[in-house]
Amino acid sequence: MTRRSLLVSGASIAGPALASRLARSGWDVTIVERFDHLREEGQNVDIRGVGRQVLRKMGLEEAVRAAHTGEVGTRFVDGHGRVVAEFRAGEGDSGGGTAEIEILRGQLSRLLYEQSADETTYRFGDQIQALHDDGTGVDVGFQSGRTQRFDAVVIAEGLRSRTRAMLMPDARPHELGLYTAHLAIPRSTADNAWWRTMFCGRGRMLFLRPDNIGTTRAGLFFLSDVRGLDRLTPEDTVSVLRKTYADVGWEGPRVLAEMDNGSLYLEDVGQAKLPTWHQGRVALLGDAAYCASPISGMGTTLALTGAYILAGELMANEDPRTAFGQYEHRMRPLVTEAQRLFPGAPQVTMPRSQAHRIAIHAALRMASTPLARRLAKAAGKVGKTRSEAIALPEYA
Repeated sequence: MTRRSLLVSGASIAGPALASRLARSGWDVTIVERFDHLREEGQNVDIRGVGRQVLRKMGLEEAVRAAHTGEVGTRFVDGHGRVVAEFRAGEGDSGGGTAEIEILRGQLSRLLYEQSADETTYRFGDQIQALHDDGTGVDVGFQSGRTQRFDAVVIAEGLRSRTRAMLMPDARPHELGLYTAHLAIPRSTADNAWWRTMFCGRGRMLFLRPDNIGTTRAGLFFLSDVRGLDRLTPEDTVSVLRKTYADVGWEGPRVLAEMDNGSLYLEDVGQAKLPTWHQGRVALLGDAAYCASPISGMGTTLALTGAYILAGELMANEDPRTAFGQYEHRMRPLVTEAQRLFPGAPQVTMPRSQAHRIAIHAALRMASTPLARRLAKAAGKVGKTRSEAIALPEYA
């Protein structure tokens, strides 16, 4: 029997996870990545609910656990670094602001790559230039000048995927009016194993998180009605951030002083809300299909679960178009829950005024009391979390 062929665009999380399962089942899988290397940068990501189940099925749960960042929980601090409220890391598959499993995005990507590399063809430094689906296969033109035909194509890129625009030119991100910037900074003696977050006022937030490689991960969230800041030059990006956070206390000056170290990246936060995730023999996976935004805490869980379900359906159905329809049907309920943010978020959770900041601190103090924690734990035992919104299908 002729091996069926699949092209995947994107070598981050979802693409290698899909390739790992499909290649082992006999598919001829190629992954193309526009960067010339495996990207190992990135901040902490957590894996919850059905995502944890996928890790177990892939045999990766213990490897991921061994690469834990060491984060023990979340602390909210004031402008002097004094603790306002704290929440210990969750226990089990789904609980806590800090999940039981936290790993750097780049380290998870590396694990998935290593598991799939022996049976998958990786092409770094190239990208899709043209797609032609004639109903029986997809002819793909690459930027390198190469052309090749595949039985199906999966676009596993980011929220603002260029390749998706070839398939769905009218698809636009659902903007949330929020930017997030991340960088790695040298660890200091003041740093610890807690995720420490400060509301800075005027719609700004600053946080520090531990990692397992000897640095500290810094993050800055800020509201803005101006779009396009993520397309500025690195020098202009640093200038904007230094002006935006010039008056911020606590660890603000330390973070701003490290912004020229080359690890900074800025993201315009949004969601992908599309009426369909497939067209003919081409499908979308991960953030390109259903980005829930970093503030959902569900991006990696969606990527892993989507890859597992899509692989299962492609193995179970001879026609990729049927598989794509089944994949979307099974994933929609989980995506709908993941994209359901706190009412008014992100604006309501990013205080602009001192009064708003005081109110949020009061709410956090109340939520961190022993009684509130017991009630939350009891509620968790009764109902399912959104990361458990679907039952993971079983595939041969």
